[in-house]
Amino acid sequence: MTNIIEVKNASKQFNNREILKDVSFTIKEGSISGLLGPNGAGKTTIIRLLNGVIDATSGQMKVMNFDPQQQGDEIRKRAGIVTESASLYHDMSAWDNLVFFSKLYGEYDSNRITYLLKQFDMLPYKDQLVGSFSTGMKKRISLAKALLHNPSLLFLDEPTNGLDPEGINEVIHYLKKVNQEEGVTILICSHVLHQLETICDSYIFLTEGRIVEKGTKKELEDKYLKEIRLLVETGLNPASQNYMGYRYSRRGTNQLEFILVSKKEITPLLTNILSETWVHSCEITNRSLEALYFNIRGGRGVE
Repeated sequence: MTNIIEVKNASKQFNNREILKDVSFTIKEGSISGLLGPNGAGKTTIIRLLNGVIDATSGQMKVMNFDPQQQGDEIRKRAGIVTESASLYHDMSAWDNLVFFSKLYGEYDSNRITYLLKQFDMLPYKDQLVGSFSTGMKKRISLAKALLHNPSLLFLDEPTNGLDPEGINEVIHYLKKVNQEEGVTILICSHVLHQLETICDSYIFLTEGRIVEKGTKKELEDKYLKEIRLLVETGLNPASQNYMGYRYSRRGTNQLEFILVSKKEITPLLTNILSETWVHSCEITNRSLEALYFNIRGGRGVE
């Protein structure tokens, strides 16, 4: 896959304050990437730089082979963006909103509007006022709006803010659908790490304007997961505190958490336990994206 975004040594200053410091990363075409970090880390600034809304103080950027500082209009013609606020007209229907914005983009196509409403399961509500919609429904119309002009690249800034768990799952579902069916490359900014764990191909961790780590989930696990904490629901009742040489502790009724050196030890352990009793479930408890982030932050001395 080719790179659709290339950022090299980018920095940004506002009023002599450094917001971004020597940021470098690439995004592969057709991927879903997460730009993750706490509020104020510089995520939104990066999105604005990539869209040519503001200029970098130093460094180089390419988005779809365009320079954001010189060719921002060309990038915005080919990219969609969904910000934290819905940016819709509440006193207009869903259909009228999409017609208005498609004409604004110079891309009016009633078939495309109908297709997108179907894609986001909003066609039955096309004539209702957007102001009457739930937050989740507004997010869906915002996504449809961002896709009106068939963009190659979609920027999402905190797309799940304000949503309940069901609404979050819906947005994640629709984003996967857009990526797979239309081949749209997606860059998602968020401070809520666990929500993006099932969708992103790779991650960029940003703290205080600096990239502290980047990579796929597997790459991050291989680098930072120094021990495996395996929670096993089992009928095992070991007589000693050193079962098979592994440290363990009780975590509840019929639950034991074993400390292993690597994932290679999981199969022998479970095979041994199954030779004595039942196993209903097992889970690695310290491999979540959030757990890896705290390992990364601790390892780098950030904050």
